[in-house]
Amino acid sequence: MTTSAPIRTAAQALVAQLEANGVRHVFTVPGESFLPVLDALRDSGITLTTCRHEGAAAMMAEAVGKVTGVPGICIVTRGPGAANAAAGIHVAQQDSSPMILLVGQIERGHRDREAFQEVDYRATFGSFAKWACEIEDGARVPEYVSRAFHTATSGRPGPVVMALPKDMLKDACPGDLAEPWQAVEAAPGAEELARLAELLAEARRPLLVLGGSRWDAAARENVQTFAARFDLPVATSFRRLSLFDPLHPSYAGDLGLGANPALIERAAEADLLILLGGRLGEVPSQGYTLLDIPNPGRRLVHIHAGAEEIGRVYRPHLGINAAPARMAAALAGLEAPAAIPWAARTRAAHAAYRAWSDAATPQPGPVNLGRVMLHLRESLPADAILCNGAGNYAAWIHRYGRFRGLHTHVAPTSGSMGYGLPAAIALQRLHPERVVVCMAGDGDFLMTGQDFATAVQYGLPVLCIVCDNASYGTIRMHQERDFPGRVAGTDLRNPDFAAYARAFGGVGFTVERDADFPEALAAARASGRPAILHLKVATDAISPGRTLAQVRAAAEARPGREN
Repeated sequence: MTTSAPIRTAAQALVAQLEANGVRHVFTVPGESFLPVLDALRDSGITLTTCRHEGAAAMMAEAVGKVTGVPGICIVTRGPGAANAAAGIHVAQQDSSPMILLVGQIERGHRDREAFQEVDYRATFGSFAKWACEIEDGARVPEYVSRAFHTATSGRPGPVVMALPKDMLKDACPGDLAEPWQAVEAAPGAEELARLAELLAEARRPLLVLGGSRWDAAARENVQTFAARFDLPVATSFRRLSLFDPLHPSYAGDLGLGANPALIERAAEADLLILLGGRLGEVPSQGYTLLDIPNPGRRLVHIHAGAEEIGRVYRPHLGINAAPARMAAALAGLEAPAAIPWAARTRAAHAAYRAWSDAATPQPGPVNLGRVMLHLRESLPADAILCNGAGNYAAWIHRYGRFRGLHTHVAPTSGSMGYGLPAAIALQRLHPERVVVCMAGDGDFLMTGQDFATAVQYGLPVLCIVCDNASYGTIRMHQERDFPGRVAGTDLRNPDFAAYARAFGGVGFTVERDADFPEALAAARASGRPAILHLKVATDAISPGRTLAQVRAAAEARPGREN
C-alpha cells in the first residue's frame, strides 16, 4: 500500500526544509508578513531568537554561517525590515559566509501598485547577494530552499535572499521534501600538486597566506602539518587570525590592518606567494601594493574554492580550484625537499611575530589596551571566543590576540561597525558552555547596542568590553592625516555604559585604569549575566604605539602641504 506525502502549507514546508538541512537556530525581528512561518517554527525543533533590530539579527545569522559552514538563517519583514538587514548581507558577501535571508513580501495580487512596504528584492539585493529570488508558488518551496542551500555554500560561499509573498505561505505544498544539501568540495589534481611541489623546490623566499572561509578543524591541522614539514612561513589574512596556531614555529603574523612592518616586508620580497582560501583583497594586500595587477611580478599560486576568483584580480602563475579541506589534506601528503633553504627565514619570521605581540606598547592615558589584551590572552580559557566589529581598537586585537582554536576570533572582513555584539550573542547561543567576549568601540557598540536586551532576555552571559575614546576613532585618525587639526563630526558624547548594562538587567563595571581591569573581568564572569566593562580610553591613543598627535604632526610636516 502506498502512503502519500503529507499535505503541508508552504510555510510548514519551508520550516521542515530548514530543519532537514541542519538548521538549529533562526534569528528574527517578527513581522506580520510571515506569521505562518513563525507559527510553523513554534512546532519545530529550531531555536528562535527574537532580536531588537534586523541588522543585528542578520549579523547573528552571518556569524552562525561563518563558524559552522551551514547557512545562518535570518527572517525579517518586508520594506524597512529588509533594508535594516542589508548590513548583514554585505558582511556575508565580503566575508564569504553562507547565509539565507528570508523576507516577508506583499501579497502576489498587490504587486506593482507600490503596496504597503513593497520592494523588488531581486533588484535591491541582486548586486551583493549570490542569488536573490521570490517564491511565486508554494508548491516549489522545496526546490527553492534546496537551491538556496547549495548556492549559499558552493564555491565561494555567500548570502541568498528569498522573498516570501504573504499569501504564498498559505499555499499547499503537497510534494516530498527535498533531500538535504551536500557540500561540493573541489579537490586539486595530481598535475597541479606536482607543479606546486616544483615551485616550492625552486623557491628561496616562500610565504603561505591563509584566508577565506570553508575551513574546518581538520583542514587547519593539515595545513599546520604541511607548514611544519616544509618549515614554511605562514601568515593569516585580515581577520582570519584563528586559521593557524599563533604559537606554531611557522607562524609569521597577521597580514591585515596595522600589520607588523617586518611581515609586510617579508610578503613584499617573497619569490613564491601561495594564497590558500582567500582573495588577497585590499586590506591584506596593503592597498593593492604587495603585488602588481594583473601580472603579480613574482610567482603566485592562488588556491580557491571558487573558480571565478582565480585570475579575477591577479593572474596567477598557478591557479588551483580547490576547497581548503581538500587542498589541506593534499598538502599534508606532500614530501618536503631534503634541503630547505628558507628555514632560517621562517625562524626569524616567527621570532619577529613574537617580539611584535609579546609586550604592550606605551599608550596615552591610564587604560592601555595592549595590557587589556595581554590579560585577556592569559586569563580566558583556550576555547573562549572573541568577537569584534570595526574601529581602531581592533588594532590591539590583531596585534596581541592569540587564538589557539579555529573560529575563536570572529570579526567582519567587511569592516562593518556593530558586528561584535550580535556575533557574540549568536555564538553564545551556539555554545552556552563557552566564554564569549564582544570587544567594541564606543561608536561601534551603539550601532547594535540595543540587542544587549536580547542577551539579557535569553540569559546569555556575553562579556562586552566597550573601549570608549569619545570619538569615531578611525575616521578621526584619517581626518587628522588629511585635514590636520580640523575636527569635524567625529567627537562623541557617550552614555555611562556600565549603567546602560544595568538598565537592561545585566551587570556593568567602569574601568578607568588598566590595573583595575582584571578585577572587573573576574567579577563580570562570576556574575553569570550579560556584562559591559566600560573602558575609559584616551582619545589620543589611536593605535598601538601611535597617537593622534603624531598623526597630526606627520601630516603637518608633509612636503608641499598647503596651510
